[in-house]
Amino acid sequence: MHAAPTPAPTTPATAPARGFRRLRTIAAAAVLAAGAVAPALATAGTAHAAPALREVMFVGNNWDGTADVIESSGAFAKIGRINVVPDKTQRLAAIYLNPVNLAVYLAVQQGPGEGHDQLVDDLYSTPDGTALVASRPSFGDVVSIDLATDKVKWRFAVPGYRSDHMAVSPDGTKVAVSSSLSGTVSVLDITTGKQLGSFATGDTPHENIWTNGGKYIWNMSIGNVSTNLDDPSLDWTKGDRHITIADASTYKVVKTIDMRSRLDAFGRKDLSNAVRPAVFSPDFSKLYFQVSFFNGFIEYDVATDKITRIKTLPKNPATSDDRTTFVNDSRHHGLSVNPAGTKLCVAGTMDDYATVVDRATLQEGPLVTASKPYWATVSGDGRDCVISESGADRVTAIDFGTGQKVVSVPVGDHPQRVRIAHVPVGWTGPTS
Repeated sequence: MHAAPTPAPTTPATAPARGFRRLRTIAAAAVLAAGAVAPALATAGTAHAAPALREVMFVGNNWDGTADVIESSGAFAKIGRINVVPDKTQRLAAIYLNPVNLAVYLAVQQGPGEGHDQLVDDLYSTPDGTALVASRPSFGDVVSIDLATDKVKWRFAVPGYRSDHMAVSPDGTKVAVSSSLSGTVSVLDITTGKQLGSFATGDTPHENIWTNGGKYIWNMSIGNVSTNLDDPSLDWTKGDRHITIADASTYKVVKTIDMRSRLDAFGRKDLSNAVRPAVFSPDFSKLYFQVSFFNGFIEYDVATDKITRIKTLPKNPATSDDRTTFVNDSRHHGLSVNPAGTKLCVAGTMDDYATVVDRATLQEGPLVTASKPYWATVSGDGRDCVISESGADRVTAIDFGTGQKVVSVPVGDHPQRVRIAHVPVGWTGPTS
């Protein structure tokens, strides 16, 4: 892959963060009351001898706090399951003993969690395949779970009480995690949990992507999605939403991109500038991304710093256009691109379908019925798009070539993120 043009340094945005106002105010009060919220780190366990590894997929079941491990291609058969909250009793006890922490926990549960605990947002494997690393929004942390014992190896408490999307560096040694309520991204050593650095973002940092072989981290902030002030005339209440590009060595912000002016220049003042899931073309020349409330996606040219195309996808007649009914402001949430860069796969979350789109023509293929698809990724062999159907508790593979459904596999309660991972050969679950 070719390297993308180096971002021209700009002055980072300094406007006060306004997204998730109510939760962040509570979080700030907790910091004043407690003195500080320090990351809680535990020393990693005894190192394991490097095992032979098998490629798999991790499926994070957000509402029941588990991760299903399935084959990365073919039949996508289930291999095993991991408990991502083995310390749940301990964590809840600590939350309930702190009134301010409890208020934040309940607000997250009733807001982004739709009445449920958010126990697994994002998840990856360590380079040696001996542990799963996951962000747990309701517990405000990132943990490493030993795949042999199902025990916590280390825990990192994020600033601001709520962890969100993560991304792993190309070499697998670092993990970047968004801290929703603090407006920061923390970068951790994936093996030890030690914080290596952090940088400020817009309001409610969300998606993270490593680019240029691990030289930069792109973060997308989505603003305040916890209110019903969703009418376009009230868009200003959503806070500071922009892309933040940080140097992955120094953690200094080198560029910010607010899509508001780019959307306006393209003639789409009606669209939100809250960038949701995003993917780059294989050569990093184009960025494709979804925005709040929109049934479609946008193409952005990195070199010219301009939006070049916007694709509107079909609406489901059964889906209400009432924006307040969209989960966390997202109508469509999930994008992936096949290895050849010729096809995009789109999860039409609120419209209950997924579809494969030809990247050259932007023509969509068959609309594959799916129940609240929440994510889209690529199978290990590159042939299929794999979506999580959060409304049906299953993952479904769709052939990039034909656009047709291949297979569905049942998983746990409310699957969200699906990631390629590695486990030791012969692993079928914790042994103790």
